[in-house]
Amino acid sequence: MATRAEIAASSGISKTTISESMRRLATADVVVDTGRRSEGRGRAGSYYALAAGLGAALVVEIAPDGIVAETVTAHGTTARVAERTVARDARPAEVRRALAAVVRRVVTAAGDPIRLAVVSAADPVDRETGAIVHLPDAPFLVGEISPADTIEPLIGGPVRVDNDVNWAAVAERRSAAAASPDDFAYVFLGEGVGCAVVSDGTVVRGHRGLAGEIAHVLTIGPGGAPMGFTDVFARLDLRQAGSTAIDVARLLERIGDGSHPSPTLDTVATAIAGVLAGVIALVDPGEIVLGGPWGTDTRVVNAVRHAIEGMPRCAPVRGAFVASSAPLVGARLAAVEGLQAAIVASATGKK
Repeated sequence: MATRAEIAASSGISKTTISESMRRLATADVVVDTGRRSEGRGRAGSYYALAAGLGAALVVEIAPDGIVAETVTAHGTTARVAERTVARDARPAEVRRALAAVVRRVVTAAGDPIRLAVVSAADPVDRETGAIVHLPDAPFLVGEISPADTIEPLIGGPVRVDNDVNWAAVAERRSAAAASPDDFAYVFLGEGVGCAVVSDGTVVRGHRGLAGEIAHVLTIGPGGAPMGFTDVFARLDLRQAGSTAIDVARLLERIGDGSHPSPTLDTVATAIAGVLAGVIALVDPGEIVLGGPWGTDTRVVNAVRHAIEGMPRCAPVRGAFVASSAPLVGARLAAVEGLQAAIVASATGKK
Protein backbone atom coordinates (compact mmCIF):
# COMPACT_ATOMS: atom_id res chain seq x y z
CA MET A 1 0.00 0.00 0.00
CA ALA A 2 1.11 3.57 -0.64
CA THR A 3 -0.24 7.07 -0.80
CA ARG A 4 -0.23 9.14 -3.98
CA ALA A 5 2.50 11.32 -2.51
CA GLU A 6 4.66 8.28 -1.77
CA ILE A 7 4.17 6.92 -5.29
CA ALA A 8 5.10 10.28 -6.78
CA ALA A 9 8.23 10.50 -4.61
CA SER A 10 9.43 6.98 -5.46
CA SER A 11 8.64 7.18 -9.19
CA GLY A 12 9.77 10.72 -9.90
CA ILE A 13 6.43 11.45 -11.58
CA SER A 14 4.59 14.63 -10.64
CA LYS A 15 1.90 14.50 -7.96
CA THR A 16 -0.66 15.83 -10.45
CA THR A 17 0.03 13.00 -12.91
CA ILE A 18 -0.03 10.40 -10.15
CA SER A 19 -3.32 11.73 -8.79
CA GLU A 20 -4.95 11.51 -12.22
CA SER A 21 -3.50 8.05 -12.83
CA MET A 22 -4.76 6.75 -9.48
CA ARG A 23 -8.19 8.20 -10.21
CA ARG A 24 -8.36 6.37 -13.53
CA LEU A 25 -7.04 3.13 -12.04
CA ALA A 26 -9.62 3.33 -9.25
CA THR A 27 -12.36 3.91 -11.83
CA ALA A 28 -11.12 0.81 -13.71
CA ASP A 29 -11.22 -1.19 -10.42
CA VAL A 30 -7.49 -1.84 -10.55
CA VAL A 31 -6.72 -0.06 -7.27
CA VAL A 32 -8.86 0.68 -4.23
CA ASP A 33 -8.76 3.22 -1.44
CA THR A 34 -8.09 1.08 1.63
CA GLY A 35 -9.73 3.59 3.96
CA ARG A 36 -6.47 4.07 5.84
CA ARG A 37 -5.10 7.57 6.25
CA SER A 38 -1.54 8.66 6.86
CA GLU A 39 -0.78 10.26 10.20
CA GLY A 40 1.43 13.21 11.03
CA ARG A 41 1.69 16.75 9.82
CA GLY A 42 -0.07 18.07 6.72
CA ARG A 43 -3.03 16.66 4.85
CA ALA A 44 -3.88 13.05 5.48
CA GLY A 45 -3.19 10.87 2.44
CA SER A 46 -5.27 7.92 1.29
CA TYR A 47 -3.52 4.59 1.05
CA TYR A 48 -4.14 2.70 -2.19
CA ALA A 49 -3.70 -0.99 -2.85
CA LEU A 50 -4.31 -3.32 -5.77
CA ALA A 51 -7.91 -4.48 -5.95
CA ALA A 52 -8.79 -8.08 -5.28
CA GLY A 53 -9.49 -10.41 -8.17
CA LEU A 54 -6.95 -8.97 -10.60
CA GLY A 55 -5.59 -12.42 -11.27
CA ALA A 56 -2.34 -14.27 -10.86
CA ALA A 57 0.40 -15.73 -13.04
CA LEU A 58 1.49 -19.34 -13.28
CA VAL A 59 5.17 -20.29 -13.14
CA VAL A 60 6.27 -23.81 -14.09
CA GLU A 61 9.66 -25.49 -13.98
CA ILE A 62 10.23 -28.76 -15.86
CA ALA A 63 13.51 -30.17 -14.58
CA PRO A 64 15.25 -33.57 -14.19
CA ASP A 65 14.19 -33.89 -10.57
CA GLY A 66 10.53 -33.10 -11.24
CA ILE A 67 7.96 -30.49 -12.13
CA VAL A 68 7.16 -27.47 -9.97
CA ALA A 69 4.15 -25.20 -10.51
CA GLU A 70 3.36 -22.09 -8.53
CA THR A 71 1.12 -19.06 -8.76
CA VAL A 72 2.43 -15.55 -8.13
CA THR A 73 0.67 -12.26 -7.49
CA ALA A 74 1.37 -8.90 -9.10
CA HIS A 75 3.46 -8.09 -6.01
CA GLY A 76 5.70 -11.08 -6.73
CA THR A 77 4.40 -13.12 -3.81
CA THR A 78 4.22 -16.87 -4.32
CA ALA A 79 0.70 -17.98 -3.44
CA ARG A 80 0.40 -21.71 -4.23
CA VAL A 81 2.99 -24.40 -4.99
CA ALA A 82 2.67 -27.97 -6.24
CA GLU A 83 5.40 -30.46 -7.11
CA ARG A 84 5.61 -33.86 -8.74
CA THR A 85 8.60 -36.05 -9.49
CA VAL A 86 9.18 -37.67 -12.87
CA ALA A 87 11.54 -40.45 -13.85
CA ARG A 88 14.91 -39.37 -15.25
CA ASP A 89 14.14 -41.27 -18.46
CA ALA A 90 10.54 -40.05 -18.58
CA ARG A 91 8.70 -40.40 -21.86
CA PRO A 92 6.69 -37.47 -23.26
CA ALA A 93 3.31 -38.90 -22.21
CA GLU A 94 4.47 -39.24 -18.60
CA VAL A 95 5.76 -35.67 -18.53
CA ARG A 96 2.50 -34.34 -19.97
CA ARG A 97 0.44 -36.15 -17.33
CA ALA A 98 2.63 -34.88 -14.50
CA LEU A 99 2.55 -31.35 -15.91
CA ALA A 100 -1.24 -31.33 -16.17
CA ALA A 101 -1.58 -32.68 -12.63
CA VAL A 102 0.53 -30.00 -10.91
CA VAL A 103 -0.99 -27.19 -12.96
CA ARG A 104 -4.55 -28.31 -12.14
CA ARG A 105 -3.65 -28.45 -8.47
CA VAL A 106 -2.35 -24.87 -8.19
CA VAL A 107 -4.95 -23.40 -10.55
CA THR A 108 -7.76 -24.95 -8.53
CA ALA A 109 -6.31 -23.63 -5.29
CA ALA A 110 -5.48 -20.17 -6.66
CA GLY A 111 -8.92 -18.62 -6.36
CA ASP A 112 -7.99 -15.78 -8.72
CA PRO A 113 -8.04 -16.25 -12.51
CA ILE A 114 -4.69 -17.15 -14.08
CA ARG A 115 -3.86 -14.56 -16.73
CA LEU A 116 -0.70 -16.13 -18.16
CA ALA A 117 1.98 -18.75 -17.64
CA VAL A 118 5.77 -18.80 -17.91
CA VAL A 119 7.57 -22.14 -18.25
CA SER A 120 11.22 -23.04 -17.69
CA ALA A 121 12.28 -26.29 -19.38
CA ALA A 122 15.55 -28.15 -18.89
CA ASP A 123 15.81 -28.80 -22.61
CA PRO A 124 16.12 -26.69 -25.76
CA VAL A 125 12.93 -24.88 -26.76
CA ASP A 126 11.79 -24.06 -30.28
CA ARG A 127 11.23 -20.30 -30.28
CA GLU A 128 8.52 -20.50 -32.95
CA THR A 129 6.33 -23.22 -31.43
CA GLY A 130 7.38 -23.27 -27.77
CA ALA A 131 7.86 -27.04 -28.03
CA ILE A 132 10.66 -28.78 -26.16
CA VAL A 133 13.24 -30.06 -28.65
CA HIS A 134 15.19 -33.28 -28.20
CA LEU A 135 18.79 -33.05 -29.38
CA PRO A 136 21.32 -35.92 -29.60
CA ASP A 137 22.80 -36.85 -26.20
CA ALA A 138 20.28 -34.69 -24.32
CA PRO A 139 20.09 -36.29 -20.85
CA PHE A 140 16.44 -35.65 -20.05
CA LEU A 141 13.28 -35.78 -22.15
CA VAL A 142 13.24 -38.35 -24.91
CA GLY A 143 11.02 -36.94 -27.63
CA GLU A 144 9.29 -33.60 -27.89
CA ILE A 145 6.35 -32.09 -26.01
CA SER A 146 4.59 -28.73 -26.11
CA PRO A 147 3.98 -27.41 -22.57
CA ALA A 148 1.65 -24.77 -24.02
CA ASP A 149 -0.65 -27.43 -25.46
CA THR A 150 -1.09 -28.87 -21.97
CA ILE A 151 -1.29 -25.62 -19.99
CA GLU A 152 -3.32 -23.26 -22.20
CA PRO A 153 -6.61 -25.22 -21.90
CA LEU A 154 -6.21 -25.20 -18.11
CA ILE A 155 -5.68 -21.45 -17.68
CA GLY A 156 -7.20 -19.90 -20.80
CA GLY A 157 -4.25 -17.52 -21.21
CA PRO A 158 -0.96 -17.27 -23.09
CA VAL A 159 1.98 -19.54 -22.22
CA ARG A 160 5.60 -18.49 -22.66
CA VAL A 161 8.19 -21.27 -22.73
CA ASP A 162 11.97 -20.97 -22.71
CA ASN A 163 15.08 -22.91 -21.82
CA ASP A 164 16.10 -23.05 -18.16
CA VAL A 165 19.57 -21.60 -18.82
CA ASN A 166 18.03 -18.57 -20.50
CA TRP A 167 15.83 -18.01 -17.45
CA ALA A 168 18.84 -18.43 -15.15
CA ALA A 169 20.61 -15.72 -17.14
CA VAL A 170 17.58 -13.45 -16.70
CA ALA A 171 17.79 -13.96 -12.92
CA GLU A 172 21.53 -13.26 -12.95
CA ARG A 173 21.11 -10.10 -15.03
CA ARG A 174 18.70 -8.72 -12.45
CA SER A 175 21.03 -9.44 -9.51
CA ALA A 176 22.34 -6.25 -7.96
CA ALA A 177 25.95 -7.47 -8.00
CA ALA A 178 26.17 -8.20 -11.75
CA ALA A 179 29.17 -6.33 -13.19
CA SER A 180 28.14 -6.51 -16.86
CA PRO A 181 24.37 -7.03 -16.72
CA ASP A 182 23.80 -6.21 -20.39
CA ASP A 183 26.61 -8.28 -21.96
CA PHE A 184 27.64 -11.61 -20.48
CA ALA A 185 27.64 -15.33 -21.15
CA TYR A 186 26.04 -17.65 -18.60
CA VAL A 187 27.41 -21.20 -18.68
CA PHE A 188 25.31 -23.78 -16.83
CA LEU A 189 27.18 -26.81 -15.50
CA GLY A 190 25.03 -29.50 -13.92
CA GLU A 191 23.79 -32.89 -15.03
CA GLY A 192 23.53 -31.22 -18.41
CA VAL A 193 25.46 -28.31 -19.87
CA GLY A 194 24.23 -25.19 -21.62
CA CYS A 195 24.94 -21.54 -22.28
CA ALA A 196 22.91 -18.35 -22.51
CA VAL A 197 24.28 -15.22 -24.16
CA VAL A 198 22.98 -11.84 -23.03
CA SER A 199 23.81 -9.08 -25.52
CA ASP A 200 22.64 -5.49 -25.09
CA GLY A 201 20.41 -6.68 -22.28
CA THR A 202 18.61 -9.32 -24.36
CA VAL A 203 18.99 -13.09 -24.32
CA VAL A 204 20.16 -14.20 -27.77
CA ARG A 205 17.98 -17.13 -28.80
CA GLY A 206 19.00 -17.85 -32.38
CA HIS A 207 16.95 -18.79 -35.44
CA ARG A 208 15.20 -21.79 -33.83
CA GLY A 209 15.81 -20.82 -30.23
CA LEU A 210 18.75 -23.21 -29.91
CA ALA A 211 21.53 -20.66 -29.39
CA GLY A 212 23.87 -21.63 -26.56
CA GLU A 213 23.54 -25.41 -26.93
CA ILE A 214 27.22 -26.07 -26.24
CA ALA A 215 27.11 -29.83 -25.61
CA HIS A 216 28.59 -30.65 -29.01
CA VAL A 217 31.01 -27.74 -29.34
CA LEU A 218 34.44 -29.08 -30.32
CA THR A 219 36.91 -28.64 -27.48
CA ILE A 220 39.99 -30.21 -25.89
CA GLY A 221 39.50 -33.56 -24.20
CA PRO A 222 41.71 -35.91 -22.18
CA GLY A 223 45.23 -36.11 -23.54
CA GLY A 224 44.65 -33.06 -25.69
CA ALA A 225 42.35 -34.93 -28.08
CA PRO A 226 39.70 -32.87 -29.92
CA MET A 227 36.14 -33.96 -29.08
CA GLY A 228 32.66 -32.68 -28.37
CA PHE A 229 32.19 -31.07 -24.95
CA THR A 230 29.71 -33.69 -23.74
CA ASP A 231 32.06 -36.49 -24.86
CA VAL A 232 34.70 -35.27 -22.41
CA PHE A 233 32.57 -36.47 -19.50
CA ALA A 234 31.97 -39.83 -21.17
CA ARG A 235 35.72 -40.29 -21.67
CA LEU A 236 36.35 -39.42 -18.01
CA ASP A 237 33.65 -41.87 -16.85
CA LEU A 238 31.66 -39.04 -15.31
CA ARG A 239 28.25 -39.96 -16.69
CA GLN A 240 25.41 -41.54 -14.76
CA ALA A 241 24.85 -45.21 -15.46
CA GLY A 242 22.78 -45.73 -18.61
CA SER A 243 22.48 -41.99 -19.22
CA THR A 244 24.26 -39.07 -20.86
CA ALA A 245 23.66 -37.01 -17.71
CA ILE A 246 26.80 -35.96 -15.83
CA ASP A 247 27.29 -37.62 -12.43
CA VAL A 248 27.73 -34.44 -10.40
CA ALA A 249 28.54 -36.18 -7.11
CA ARG A 250 31.28 -38.27 -8.71
CA LEU A 251 32.73 -35.24 -10.51
CA LEU A 252 32.94 -33.20 -7.31
CA GLU A 253 34.51 -36.13 -5.48
CA ARG A 254 37.17 -36.63 -8.14
CA ILE A 255 38.25 -32.99 -8.37
CA GLY A 256 39.40 -33.25 -4.77
CA ASP A 257 39.46 -30.73 -1.96
CA GLY A 258 41.97 -28.42 -3.59
CA SER A 259 44.90 -29.51 -1.41
CA HIS A 260 46.42 -31.66 -4.17
CA PRO A 261 46.59 -31.37 -7.97
CA SER A 262 43.56 -32.89 -9.67
CA PRO A 263 43.99 -34.27 -13.21
CA THR A 264 40.21 -34.49 -13.53
CA LEU A 265 39.74 -30.84 -12.60
CA ASP A 266 42.51 -29.77 -14.97
CA THR A 267 40.97 -31.74 -17.85
CA VAL A 268 37.45 -30.46 -17.22
CA ALA A 269 38.63 -26.86 -16.83
CA THR A 270 40.62 -27.10 -20.07
CA ALA A 271 37.54 -28.42 -21.88
CA ILE A 272 35.39 -25.60 -20.50
CA ALA A 273 38.04 -23.06 -21.50
CA GLY A 274 37.99 -24.45 -25.04
CA VAL A 275 34.23 -23.85 -25.22
CA LEU A 276 34.63 -20.37 -23.74
CA ALA A 277 37.26 -19.50 -26.35
CA GLY A 278 34.57 -19.83 -29.02
CA VAL A 279 32.01 -17.92 -26.97
CA ILE A 280 34.41 -15.04 -26.34
CA ALA A 281 35.47 -14.87 -29.98
CA LEU A 282 31.91 -14.81 -31.29
CA VAL A 283 29.97 -12.66 -28.80
CA ASP A 284 32.59 -10.63 -26.89
CA PRO A 285 30.93 -10.91 -23.44
CA GLY A 286 31.75 -8.50 -20.65
CA GLU A 287 32.12 -11.45 -18.30
CA ILE A 288 31.61 -15.20 -18.07
CA VAL A 289 29.24 -16.43 -15.36
CA LEU A 290 29.45 -20.06 -14.27
CA GLY A 291 26.21 -21.41 -12.81
CA GLY A 292 24.63 -24.74 -12.00
CA PRO A 293 25.24 -27.37 -9.30
CA TRP A 294 28.98 -27.63 -9.94
CA GLY A 295 29.60 -24.50 -12.00
CA THR A 296 29.52 -22.27 -8.91
CA ASP A 297 31.99 -24.48 -7.02
CA THR A 298 35.00 -22.32 -6.10
CA ARG A 299 37.44 -25.01 -7.24
CA VAL A 300 35.85 -25.09 -10.69
CA VAL A 301 35.62 -21.31 -11.01
CA ASN A 302 39.29 -20.87 -10.08
CA ALA A 303 40.44 -23.66 -12.40
CA VAL A 304 38.49 -22.27 -15.36
CA ARG A 305 39.76 -18.76 -14.64
CA HIS A 306 43.33 -20.11 -14.69
CA ALA A 307 42.72 -22.16 -17.86
CA ILE A 308 41.62 -19.18 -19.95
CA GLU A 309 44.39 -16.86 -18.80
CA GLY A 310 46.69 -18.04 -21.58
CA MET A 311 44.14 -17.61 -24.37
CA PRO A 312 44.56 -14.81 -26.93
CA ARG A 313 41.26 -13.28 -25.76
CA CYS A 314 39.87 -13.49 -22.25
CA ALA A 315 36.94 -12.31 -20.18
CA PRO A 316 36.49 -12.15 -16.40
CA VAL A 317 35.12 -15.40 -14.94
CA ARG A 318 32.99 -15.65 -11.80
CA GLY A 319 30.44 -17.88 -10.16
CA ALA A 320 26.76 -16.99 -10.40
CA PHE A 321 25.32 -14.78 -7.69
CA VAL A 322 21.85 -16.39 -8.01
CA ALA A 323 22.92 -19.90 -7.10
CA SER A 324 19.67 -21.44 -5.86
CA SER A 325 16.80 -22.24 -8.25
CA ALA A 326 18.04 -19.64 -10.75
CA PRO A 327 15.80 -20.80 -13.65
CA LEU A 328 12.70 -20.61 -11.47
CA VAL A 329 13.74 -17.18 -10.18
CA GLY A 330 14.13 -15.88 -13.74
CA ALA A 331 10.83 -17.35 -14.91
CA ARG A 332 9.09 -15.89 -11.87
CA LEU A 333 10.44 -12.41 -12.64
CA ALA A 334 9.08 -12.65 -16.19
CA ALA A 335 5.72 -13.91 -14.94
CA VAL A 336 5.29 -11.04 -12.48
CA GLU A 337 6.23 -8.45 -15.10
CA GLY A 338 3.87 -10.06 -17.59
CA LEU A 339 1.04 -10.05 -15.05
CA GLN A 340 1.61 -6.40 -14.18
CA ALA A 341 1.58 -5.48 -17.87
CA ALA A 342 -1.63 -7.46 -18.40
CA ILE A 343 -3.34 -5.67 -15.50
CA VAL A 344 -2.35 -2.25 -16.83
CA ALA A 345 -3.40 -3.20 -20.36
CA SER A 346 -6.83 -4.33 -19.18
CA ALA A 347 -7.28 -1.05 -17.28
CA THR A 348 -6.34 1.10 -20.27
CA GLY A 349 -8.12 -0.99 -22.89
CA LYS A 350 -4.84 -1.93 -24.61
CA LYS A 351 -3.96 -5.42 -25.76
